[in-house]
Amino acid sequence: MSPHEERFRIALFPLPVVLLPGARMPLHIFEQRYRDMVRDALATHRRFGMVYHDWDRHGPFLGEEGRVGTVAEITQHQMLDDGRSMILIEGLERFRIVDGIESDTRYFEALVSPYPDATVMQGEELAFRRGESIALFRRVVASLSEPPSALPEATRDAELSFVLARTIEVEPGFLQRLLELTDEGSRLERIDRVFRAALD
Repeated sequence: MSPHEERFRIALFPLPVVLLPGARMPLHIFEQRYRDMVRDALATHRRFGMVYHDWDRHGPFLGEEGRVGTVAEITQHQMLDDGRSMILIEGLERFRIVDGIESDTRYFEALVSPYPDATVMQGEELAFRRGESIALFRRVVASLSEPPSALPEATRDAELSFVLARTIEVEPGFLQRLLELTDEGSRLERIDRVFRAALD
């Protein structure tokens, strides 16, 4: 790790789902530790970290170094009469856990660092690659008996893989592996395989 690498402290919400950058997700907050987490987030920057963790399959959450998650921002909050709440979150940038933190809070916290792409493809090559995935996506949509009324904005000139990933129904492990890839072209290739399978 570079000594100049940015690090920041964040609360963690481990759940058996994957929040992708740009995606929105409703959450029902009922456990006391996460009520505390949401309360503290609302009082500060409205953010916490979502980390994929299946409690039944993976056991206790240990906040291991290297785990990749997504910063979540609370965009809507509705308090219920009994202290529970409903929130809507939006995925922002990815992060990597550097170290778990033992604190006096009930919820999990960790020291994390940004997890940016180290993109192999760039410029026109990347734009062309995105164009191929957009064309394949449109073929899949055209093949549906009931196409969705609203489609995501897919463009060659901006990050595309996480936009397209939000349109497919796959198991969380697939999305987590996608989240961990640091190359847009590699993510698009994996998504294209799903599209091709749907066409076949």
